[in-house]
Amino acid sequence: MSAPDPFRDLGVQADADGGRIRIWSENATSVDLVIFDPNDLEWATDRVALERDDHGVWHGPSEALVPGARYGLRVDGPAGPSHAFNPVHTLLDPYARGLSPADDGSWRGAVLGNHLDWGDSAKPHVPLDHTVVYETHVRGFSKLNPAIPEELRGTYAGLAHDSSLEYLTNLGVTTVELLPVHAFVPEARLIRQGKTNYWGYNTLSFFAPHAPYASAAAQAAGPEAVRREFAGMVKRLHEAGLEVMLDVVYNHTAEEGREGPVFSFRGIDNGSYYRHDAHGRYVDTTGCGNTLDFGRDAPVRLVLDSMRYFAEELHVDGFRLDLAATLARDDHGGFTPEHPLLRGMLEDPVISTTKLIAEPWDVGPGGWQTGNFPAGFTEWNDRYRDRMRDFWLGDLRRERETGTAGSGIGRFATRLAGSANTFSTERGPLASLNFITAHDGFTLADLTSYNVKHNLGNGEHNRDGTDSNNSYNHGVEGDTADRAIRAARRRSIRNLLGTLLLSAGVPMLTAGDEFGRSQRGNNNAYCHDSELTWLAWDAAGRPRSAPDLLATTRRLIRLRAENPALRPVRFGRFGEATPSASQMDWFNADGTTMTIDDWNSPEERTLQYLAASTPEFEAFNRILLVVHAHESDVEVVLAEHAGVSGYTLLWDSADEAPTDAAIDHAPGDRITMTGPSMRLFRAHASD
Repeated sequence: MSAPDPFRDLGVQADADGGRIRIWSENATSVDLVIFDPNDLEWATDRVALERDDHGVWHGPSEALVPGARYGLRVDGPAGPSHAFNPVHTLLDPYARGLSPADDGSWRGAVLGNHLDWGDSAKPHVPLDHTVVYETHVRGFSKLNPAIPEELRGTYAGLAHDSSLEYLTNLGVTTVELLPVHAFVPEARLIRQGKTNYWGYNTLSFFAPHAPYASAAAQAAGPEAVRREFAGMVKRLHEAGLEVMLDVVYNHTAEEGREGPVFSFRGIDNGSYYRHDAHGRYVDTTGCGNTLDFGRDAPVRLVLDSMRYFAEELHVDGFRLDLAATLARDDHGGFTPEHPLLRGMLEDPVISTTKLIAEPWDVGPGGWQTGNFPAGFTEWNDRYRDRMRDFWLGDLRRERETGTAGSGIGRFATRLAGSANTFSTERGPLASLNFITAHDGFTLADLTSYNVKHNLGNGEHNRDGTDSNNSYNHGVEGDTADRAIRAARRRSIRNLLGTLLLSAGVPMLTAGDEFGRSQRGNNNAYCHDSELTWLAWDAAGRPRSAPDLLATTRRLIRLRAENPALRPVRFGRFGEATPSASQMDWFNADGTTMTIDDWNSPEERTLQYLAASTPEFEAFNRILLVVHAHESDVEVVLAEHAGVSGYTLLWDSADEAPTDAAIDHAPGDRITMTGPSMRLFRAHASD
């Protein structure tokens, strides 16, 4: 018989007849449950002293713990450099499913019922190789959409509106990844500056949806209605065939550094929840002032319980784990891929069925861990991002300034084919989450319009945000009326979109990149809740190129879905047919097999990539991708290969708008590639 689980059922377990609460605090000397009047959150109606068990769990019953109740905690304990006990503070239960703010700046937990009506709704379970992630912001996505009733714009209900669903399904993405929707608050510094935390990476509660993203009517009705609107959003997205992923911030909390606010963990047991050195000082591996200590069992369990709650009870399909290297630091502070938290995610019967995407770094010692997470995780591939930006933008800039691009095409090809040099054969190309842009950094349009960041509006004297952007303004910083520069920028955007959506791996598209959204050169717009960060929906708010770029993005996503050779599940072995892998052959502009010199020469900027899928779940398919990264035109001899009888052009990045005109070629035909550009062909098999 297995030993009892000391951390089972933490938080409130309640029904109409009352309930129990269980709170972990290893160092506390007393913990009281305080019940508040729901109509006056300063008025305590009951106080119950909890009992401690042998594992540091404080527990007790209360007839007042019924759905609709509001409650808090008062905790006392020893003094010392790593402690912050104060029995006067009213603290938030880390497991609270709903929140209510008190007038004094503290928070009350809200007891919610257990019923949500899911009807016949089911999770889409999109296979990872078919997945196209769309990273967006709940508020920013629909805030300006005139087709949505004004009271629903910028809300969970707005994202679930017919207009939103129609846009997303027509675009062709499969998986909507939401910037943080766990309840959060702005940092004290931003409040003093009159700004806000728009992105939401400052978590207050790991179990409650962020109430300000609910409609005003739901907020007025209370935490139960907020959760119901969130669940309704998930249900509607599922009915449209779209998955819902959450960007989750488990590495630190809204309590900030040691002088930050006391909301929950700090007052419950600062010394146990947060990571400290031998002198009681915070060990900060996130750059946010505090770091949860995942060398301890209770914080590990907290994260697993939160993920299981959102996956099982709120039907979420997956999680993007912010600064995930922090989550895998052991009791000595070192990263380990065998960390109990990572193993727990992979072994949990609920969490393991979701998509798990790691941001594989933090700012602590040994914090860059791309490629080192265990099988079962997909990782943000920063090497892919940097190389693809450099290939299409940095190299173009160097070529214009010095006459040579400065690097060979081999590194580009490695990333295009799934980053086999980063991810093990066991994990395969789907371990790579490919992205060119994300919420953090330049938009795709700004990558092609600015050489440097323009972040003065953030109030930090342009010191914030990265200086390593691998961007290129094509000759003029910012907006310009020069038609040639504007055309060159649009072509670069199409090349970057094509690279992203035709590469092996899992692509992530940042909301707005599909129509050329700009943040006017701000590469760290975390504190702007305004039209700078919201998506424009009408012609007046979008660039003139928007319709063509949108059509291009739709076309590329459709081509990806239709051609399994672009979506290998496994790395193929040379000379062997590996199920669900692509058999890849590489040719130069002359149509001959690439040599070592071709791969490494900075002068070699043209290649042909012939990939054939090996059927396992889908029909046999073969594609030819021709890439040319010089500005000058080049004549390309289309590759001749056994079993290939001809090619049909599917897409050409040199074209402003995609067309359905089929253009056929034979192997050995000569075509002129105008540079820089890409062409995708479907290869036809010989009879």
